[in-house]
This record gives sequence, structure tokens and C-alpha cells, in this order.
Amino acid sequence: MAAEPAREWSEEQLKSDDLPKKDIIKFLQDNAAHSFLNEHKLLGSIKNVAKTAKREQLVTAYNQLFESKRFKGTESEEELAEQVKAVKIDEKPKEVKAEVVDEGPPRYTKAILKKGDKTNFPKKGDTVSCWYTGSLEDGTVFDTNVVTAAKKKKQAKPLSFKVGVGRVIRGWDEALLTMSKGEKAKLEIEPEWAYGKKGVPDSKIPPNAKLIFEVELVSVD
Repeated sequence: MAAEPAREWSEEQLKSDDLPKKDIIKFLQDNAAHSFLNEHKLLGSIKNVAKTAKREQLVTAYNQLFESKRFKGTESEEELAEQVKAVKIDEKPKEVKAEVVDEGPPRYTKAILKKGDKTNFPKKGDTVSCWYTGSLEDGTVFDTNVVTAAKKKKQAKPLSFKVGVGRVIRGWDEALLTMSKGEKAKLEIEPEWAYGKKGVPDSKIPPNAKLIFEVELVSVD
């Protein structure tokens, strides 16, 4: 066990501004047990502790050190282990930079045919309703839910789905998040963000097809 240090200063000296706070802090850090310093918030660089600690606090700690005799070497191994554990918990975790994946340019273009309200933009997970017509580059329409004379009997309804969560092709998910309620737009979607290499044979969409849609955003919920 370490020998008990001698008192260096009287009460009057401790309270006097002639004695720098840094000297008191250095004495305490050199002689007090780790747990004692932790309790009195005296751990850290002398410069930083001097900024936050008041002289009265240092005087009290100095006197209590000699009263409690909690000098260096008086802590048990268990106490030291607990103190090390506490310090590790208090340490701030290192910031981990997220890896940025460059996906290249967007795989669609959008031309606004009719402006929306510029207020109600859908967010990921919102339910949107749309009128749409999809066609190939040669003008062949492969799908539509727009009311026509032939469809009036069936009372066509807008297509509703949760946007931004993969319920539709990516070109739709990405484009609709940029549209506001009431907006009508022409979307030209590259194969990578449409049906890709496979296409959709049942809907007469060939492999690697660029698709053109006219989409009107009817509602956002």
C-alpha cells in the first residue's frame, strides 16, 4: 500500500487565489484513488478539470482525501475493475461513417403534363391512388385503368398501393415520391427500373423494354 502523503497546504493557503487550482488538482490526481477522483469529478486533464471545478470543491476534496484516507493503492482489484468498466461505458462510441453506394444516374425521366397542388407529396409507406396508361416505345398500350367508353360499364377505379416500399416497379416508386396530389406526368422508365431482362410476357412487355407511362396522382393518404 502506498505511503500516506503529507499535507502540503493549510486551509488558508487552499482558499487563497495565490495557490493555483491546477496545483491542487495535480496533487489530488497524483495521490487520490481513482474512485475518489471519479466521485469528485476530478478525472481528466488538469486543464479541463480546472475549467469546471470550483475552488471550494477542490478544498473540500483535498480535506476529505485526508479524512477518508482514500489514497492511491487503497482500492481493491474489484473496485478498480468496476471503475475501468464505468469509464468504458461512459466513453462515446466512435462514429461510423455510412458507406455511400453510388447507383449512378436515375433510371427514369419525368415530364410534368399538369401541375399538382405542390403541397401533398407522398412519403414512403403512404397509400397513393393513380390513373395511368402504360405503353411501349412504339406506342403499343399494354395496360391502363383510365376510364374509356368501353370501360364505363365496369366503373374503373384508380390504382391504390403503398408507395416507396416495392409494391410497384422502382421507376414508379421513385417518380411518385416527387409528385404532388393532382399532378399528371409522363414517365419514361429504363428497363433497370422497370421489368428488366425478363419483361412480362403475359402483358406483352418484352425483355429490356423501356416503358412510357402517363400517371395522374389522384390522392395521398
